[in-house]
Parts: sequence; structure tokens; C-alpha cells
Amino acid sequence: MSGRTLVLAAWVALACGPVTAQPKDDKAEKYPAPPKGYDQKRDGIERGKAEVVEYDSTTVGNKRKATVYTPPGYSKDKKYPVLYLLHGIGGDENEWPKGGAIAVLDNLYADKKAVPMIVVMPNGRAQPNDRAEGDVFRTAPAFAKFEGDLLKDLIPFVEKTYPVKADRESRALAGLSMGGGQSLNFGLGNLDTFAWVGGFSSAPNTKKPEDLIKDHADAAKKLKLLYVACGDKDGLIRISEGVHKMLDEKKVPHEYRVIPGGAHDFKVWKSDLYHFAQLIFKDGEKPAEKKDEPKAEKKEPAKPADDGKPSATNLPNAQFPKVHADGRATFQFKAPDAKKVQVFTNYGLGPRGNWDMVKGDNGVWTLTSPPIVPGFHYYGFLVDGVFVNDPGTDTYFGTGKPTSGIEIPEKGVDFFHAKDVPHGEVRSRWYTSKTTGQTRHIQVYTPPGYDADPKAKYPVLYLQHGGGEDETGWVKQGHMNFILDNLIAEKKAVPMIVVMERGYAARAGEQPAAPGRGMGGGAFEDVVIKDLIPMIDATYRTLADRDHRAIAGLSMGSGQALQIGLTHTDTFSAVGAFSGVFRQGDVKAAYGGVFADPVAFDKKVSLLYLHSGDQGLDAGIHKAASDLYDYLEKGGAKNVVFRDLKGQGHEWQTWRVAFHDFAPRLFQPKK
Repeated sequence: MSGRTLVLAAWVALACGPVTAQPKDDKAEKYPAPPKGYDQKRDGIERGKAEVVEYDSTTVGNKRKATVYTPPGYSKDKKYPVLYLLHGIGGDENEWPKGGAIAVLDNLYADKKAVPMIVVMPNGRAQPNDRAEGDVFRTAPAFAKFEGDLLKDLIPFVEKTYPVKADRESRALAGLSMGGGQSLNFGLGNLDTFAWVGGFSSAPNTKKPEDLIKDHADAAKKLKLLYVACGDKDGLIRISEGVHKMLDEKKVPHEYRVIPGGAHDFKVWKSDLYHFAQLIFKDGEKPAEKKDEPKAEKKEPAKPADDGKPSATNLPNAQFPKVHADGRATFQFKAPDAKKVQVFTNYGLGPRGNWDMVKGDNGVWTLTSPPIVPGFHYYGFLVDGVFVNDPGTDTYFGTGKPTSGIEIPEKGVDFFHAKDVPHGEVRSRWYTSKTTGQTRHIQVYTPPGYDADPKAKYPVLYLQHGGGEDETGWVKQGHMNFILDNLIAEKKAVPMIVVMERGYAARAGEQPAAPGRGMGGGAFEDVVIKDLIPMIDATYRTLADRDHRAIAGLSMGSGQALQIGLTHTDTFSAVGAFSGVFRQGDVKAAYGGVFADPVAFDKKVSLLYLHSGDQGLDAGIHKAASDLYDYLEKGGAKNVVFRDLKGQGHEWQTWRVAFHDFAPRLFQPKK
């Protein structure tokens, strides 16, 4: 694992909250799978050269680095087109080379499949310290600022330094994840500069589809190629799907590719580079025949064997949705004048896309779904294209707005149910934050018996929600109060206070981030350290020292927990990250160098708990968490734990299991 860093944060949740992959569109273009060995270094072929160069950036005010690849047979006497290839939120100018891009390009040239081009791989984080260190989500504004650096500094440098064709039809812009969003934003916004644009697994920094292109007719004329692609197991597929639908509606020609089984990783991105590089800088040639990625076979779901029971999330007396013993669900919606009604599944219901409902003679639309993964899922209805909540269910703040939810039971799993045990209380509290200059709302769980003994003091866990959610999520969706009630009754967990804050913040006078659009950077960190903890210690009967204070979170909240907890080890003794470990940079430099010496880390932190599913977005998180665990354990750290949930993804069931396993490990007497 040397030379790699793990950034502990949760990217997908920043914009959309917990989601699983959305299925591919029926109109998605299909490309042949790359041949075996396409990304492996070959013997006996001529190779290109990759070098790291520096250029002066007037935008940032210092020298910046970029990796420049020149093709095999490169000659200063020839002029070449240029592809600007951008990295993801956790990468830099080395991410594409380390990910295998050089071998892909060399092999394409050896097979005479691509036009010889110069490929420039810059650092898309336009700020003085552009290394991927600590809380990378604080650097999100620098990715937007890179547009100026690219247009005003980097391109002029490249065209002055290398023999390139300096016209729009000889420039391409593409990238992965955050870089995919940058490519769509900058490329489509500067069609006088770029004629070829590609977004690979584009991230939530992508502008809203309606804002990407000002003049669709003009874009249709100027674009030589617009390539939009994503894996169908990638939690970010809704971004690409939204762009594709807009382009279809506005009649902007484009290539749309959905990779079956594709996750948010380099297996997908190398495949995209393989195809995109063959398509650019070629005029009048049609894309290669696409045949090896067949559509998933569509079958009508079998009828359930029972009549089903109303979901636990239903409003009183509401009979639908109903959940069946085999995990299917039946939905109903009355809309006698509607022409089309669908169940909107983007929030995790299943891998088949929005489900078309059938209209009955009474004007009630009905659908019985395929089996759904156990757990809690957000959903809604699309009525003639307009999203509406299900009037039969409660709503849950989890997609940046109140949204319908359904609970699919898992046989034999009841650890998060309300049982006949003593119960704690979830208290609603408002307090004033000097950091934000506003009154903020929190929820506070106090354990059973808290009010019975006015002398008893308790440890405190600060527990954060995911992107698009709020301080109600852990109780309403996660049932953490019932989980902890049951654990305390079983004498498995130490009675504790749990504080749940709304994880979005802006300093007084600054524009606050919308739910799901960011973590508030240092502002939220200051809220926790300077405002929240002092208020909690002054208001509740707490054991006010680091040994009795922990912080944890899911997805976006895990990024906050890791950033705050690991950079304030004088305040917190334990840190938990549920579905929130992403690979990036140098592990020894992360979070102020806290991981540099694993043995010393053990003395600072009594517990670092990592947990993840292994499906969809969590597949990549799982690998990153496992690698971090291996690094720390091999270095001598004993206070790090890694657990997973097989077959589950970036979902509430995963996080319920994580909390159930994490809570008993906290504040136990030292042996």
C-alpha cells in the first residue's frame, strides 16, 4: 500500500444521500468490452513518455504541476491534438498514470486504434496547497476555480511548450468522477475552446442538466463528440442519467454508455479512456460497432405468493405500499387523469430503473416490484414526469428534502426494533452557535434512567448523518435509539448520551451549503469543537474528558467524524467511519500525519472503527477501508477495527449494523 493514501470521507452522499446504482437507460449505447490485456504493459512495443512539468499559474499565484504524456514516435516537427484528462476528488496529476492510463494509451497506439495525441493530466485542485490531504471536501471550491487555471494558464503553457494544434477541434477535455463533472461543466461551457468532451462517472459537482448548456442548437453544431458514461453499480449513475436525458430531450447528439456491473473505480475509467481515446480527433468516422454489453433481460416480476402487509413506514390506516414475504413490494397511487405513473427507484429500491405502474379501471395505478434488498429505502412516484411523494407513507429527510420511505424486513433481524425494555429519550434542543451566528437544532438521546439519578454522569457520542439528510436521520431512519436501548438492556453497551447535529454549516455572513451539497468544511468543525461540545457539557451530565467522548458518522458524516476526530485527539478518544473511507494521496500525511506512526497512533486513539458494505459505491469504500486497516495493523496499531456487511451497499441497513457493532465497543472499562 506504499505511496497511496486513504481519505476518509464519503463522496456520493454529498449530493444524493444514500443511494444504490440506478439501472441503465434502454437507449444507452453499448460498447465492446476492451480486449484482455488492454490495460497491461506490453513487451515489444514502442512506448510514449510521461513527464511531470511545472507551469506558472496566475489564477492560483504559484507554480503548479501536470503530467504530460507524449505518444510513441513523438517529434517536435509534428503538431498534435491535445486531450486534457482530469482526476477525481482524491487524486492529483499522478492519479491517471497510477491508475493505468499510460499502458492503455501505449497499447492503443501499438494497435493503431487512436490518433497520436498529447495527453495532459493536471492537478484539478486550483489552490496553493493542492495536495490531497486531510478533509478533501474542503477543497471542492478549488475544483471550480480550476476552470480559470485551465483556460488562462495551463492551455497557453502547453501550446507554448509543445508542438500542438491550437484550435478547438484539436482540444478534448475528459475526466473521472469530480474530473468528469469538471469536464462537463468546463467543456460544455467553453465550446469555443473544446470540441470533444467526456464525463466518466461524473460526480455531483456536475451542474444541473438544465444549466450545462446555454444554447443547445449551437452545442449540437459545435460538438464533435460528447461522451457520457457510468457503471450501473455506481451510486453516482443518476448524475450521468440526468445529463443523458437532458441531451436527448434537447436533441444534442452524444454517446451514452452504461457499463454493466461497473462500479466507481478504475476498471470502469480505464475502459472509458480506451473507448474515448479512439473516438476523438477523428472526423467522419462512426464509432466502432457496439455489441458486447447486452441489455439486461427484462422480465415481468413474478406475482408474490402472499397478499403482503403494510410497510412499517405507512401512515395509520394506509394499506399501501405492502411488503411481501419474498421481499417484493406492491405500490398503489390514485391518479385517474395521469398518462404515465412510475415508481421512482433512484434511491435504492432496485437495479431495474423506474418501474412503470399499470392503471386500473378505478384510476388507481399499481405495481408489484422485484425483490428488494432488506432495509430502509427512499422512493417516490413520477406522475407524468413530476416527482411526488407517496401519500400513504411517512416522509423522511434524506434526499435533500422530505421523501417517502419503505422498510423491507430482513428475516430474523430485529436488533433495531422497539422492544419491551427500558427506553431512553430523544430530546429536541435548540442552541446558539457563535460560529454561524444562528440558532441550530440538535437531537440528543439520553439513556434509560437518565432522569432517575441526578448525580450520574455519562460519556458522549457525537453521531453524524449522511449527505442530503439531517439530525433526524439516525433516529427516524436508523432507529439508533432502539438499537442502543436494546444493547443497554442486554448489558452489552455502556449507557451513553448521543448527540446528533445537522451537519451543514457556514460561518456568519457566508452562504450556507444546501443539504447534500457539502459538509461545511472548517465551519462545521468549529461548530462542533467551539459551540456544540461546550453547550452539551454545560447542559447535560457528561463525563467531560476525551476518554469519555467519541465521534462517528455515516457516509458524509464519516468524513466529518474522521476529520474532526483525528485532528482533535485531545478531544476525542474514539472515531467511527461507516461507509466513508476513500483512497487518496499519501496515508502518512493524512489528517495532519496522524497515521504516520501506527504505534504512536494507538496511544492517541483508543478505537478507530471502520465499517462498509461491499456492493455499489461501498465496494470501493470497502477496499479503501481494508487497505487502511492493513496498513495500521501491520504497523503495530491494535486499536483499529474493520468490519463489513456482505451483500449490502450504501444503505441504512449497513449503517444500522455498523452502529450495533460499534456502540458496544465504546467507553468500556480498561482491562
